[in-house]
Amino acid sequence: MVVANAIVFPEMDRLLREGHQVVFTPEGQSMRPFIHGGRDSVTLVRPDRVEIGDILLCEVTPQCYVLHRLIAMQGDKFTLMGDGNLRNTETCMRRDVIGKVIAITRPDGRSRKPGKARLWQCLLPFRRGLLKLYTICESGKASNCAR
Repeated sequence: MVVANAIVFPEMDRLLREGHQVVFTPEGQSMRPFIHGGRDSVTLVRPDRVEIGDILLCEVTPQCYVLHRLIAMQGDKFTLMGDGNLRNTETCMRRDVIGKVIAITRPDGRSRKPGKARLWQCLLPFRRGLLKLYTICESGKASNCAR
């Protein structure tokens, strides 16, 4: 079932503030290759603290939410970028952070902690080609891709 963001995210915020964990399946492809929208689910908690490299759910403008990686902090101002994005970033304030991803779960039930993706950040100039290659391999179009 698909529920409007304006309904689901404020409710997730409430649950996280009460100390619950929240699991949901994000949409979109902006976090590929680490999170596949519509396929993988993520587990969120209300963060006590955040670090560069954390994957955060934030309200970047009223009723506009993103699940992206924290790439820079200046005081309480955060800069976020999707792992599948080539240059677009978003900014928000610390108070706009709703949750932090502590687990990514594949459809087969395998779950893992998210890494900080430091190498992936260094590879930003090469992302376009890497994402294209990843997409080809993922779709099975290339017979020589490692699985």
